[in-house]
Amino acid sequence: MRTGILDIGSNTGHLLVVDAHRGAAPLPAYKFKQELRLAEHLDEDGGVDASGVQALLDFVEQAQKVADDKGCASVVAFATSAIRDASNADEVLAEVRRHTGVELEVLPGADEARLTFLAVRRWFGWSSGQLVVFDIGGGSLEIAAGRSESPEIVQSLPLGAGRLAREHLKRQPPSEKAVSALRRDVRRTIAQDAGEVLRWGPGHLAVATSKTFRSLARICGAAPSSDGQYVRRELAHDVLLEWLPKLASMSLKDVAELPGVSAPRAHQ
Repeated sequence: MRTGILDIGSNTGHLLVVDAHRGAAPLPAYKFKQELRLAEHLDEDGGVDASGVQALLDFVEQAQKVADDKGCASVVAFATSAIRDASNADEVLAEVRRHTGVELEVLPGADEARLTFLAVRRWFGWSSGQLVVFDIGGGSLEIAAGRSESPEIVQSLPLGAGRLAREHLKRQPPSEKAVSALRRDVRRTIAQDAGEVLRWGPGHLAVATSKTFRSLARICGAAPSSDGQYVRRELAHDVLLEWLPKLASMSLKDVAELPGVSAPRAHQ
């Protein structure tokens, strides 16, 4: 059955059309993406502002048309942290339903982590052993660890790349003081829950998903997407440590010219 999967993230709206059959891997048939940057359309009360809502409505309406044109029997639509954390989330969801007919569901952070973990497990298989999975979005960081298809440890932290950039990196390139404050904030937040993961153990395989990790890996020498999805890509810790001070001192223009980095995401 051909199905449309509509993902409304903090940075991007993404429609993936797949041919899915029980017992078989879903086959991607078409994708449609658009920059939304909803997390940058928040008002003083933490709600999505009028321009952000309109951008969302326009995208969902267009995505529904694409899904219809591609022969989708159904569309599964969900939203993550930008709408999940918005003070007017219920109103935004109602507006989407009223204007487009699409029932947009909010995916809780814990469920987001579980689904990402399931996808990683299915991709690497049982032979990968204990998995630790990290997923950085625009608004949140999800961590999941376990031995089965369902993770034993699930965490969703307010450490998304876009959120941290807005809160700490207001000037580009950022000052050393701003970078230090960002580092302290991240370490303090992670430390509150890190013990659970550390007690569970290091795992046999650590896997990072999301555009942020892919961009960092590409900067650090990983193969480009044109090499195909089956090429093993790694983000080397020592190489990343060498790059961090360089990235912190670069202008947005220079960062955007690095391999794997798109201009709209260069600030984060």
